[in-house]
Amino acid sequence: MADTATRSRVLRTVAGREVYFDDAGFFWDADDWFEEAAEALARERGMDGLSDLQWRVIRFMRGYYRHNGRSPMNRELKAGTELSLLELERLFPDGIKLGARLLAGLPNPQTCLD
Repeated sequence: MADTATRSRVLRTVAGREVYFDDAGFFWDADDWFEEAAEALARERGMDGLSDLQWRVIRFMRGYYRHNGRSPMNRELKAGTELSLLELERLFPDGIKLGARLLAGLPNPQTCLD
């Protein structure tokens, strides 16, 4: 769960919708995430959209978060996606925590207790 007392909230328009983000670029509320936003954020980070494999990781992360109330740990992410940590890190230019997690709309790893 995020500590909102120490976070700054920024309103941005992404893929035609106004959405709040924290000052590090993570969604303020995971429920505000939508697929077009993930695509737009990926392009902002220099990616040419998202591949099927990247979507598989993002959807696993979101489903895990919805079901468990927290982001998956590395071992759970490996098991759920059947990819190695090296493969996962290579899929996202900013890695798992700052790349995949951000694109999946999950909380900022610096402000959550999971």
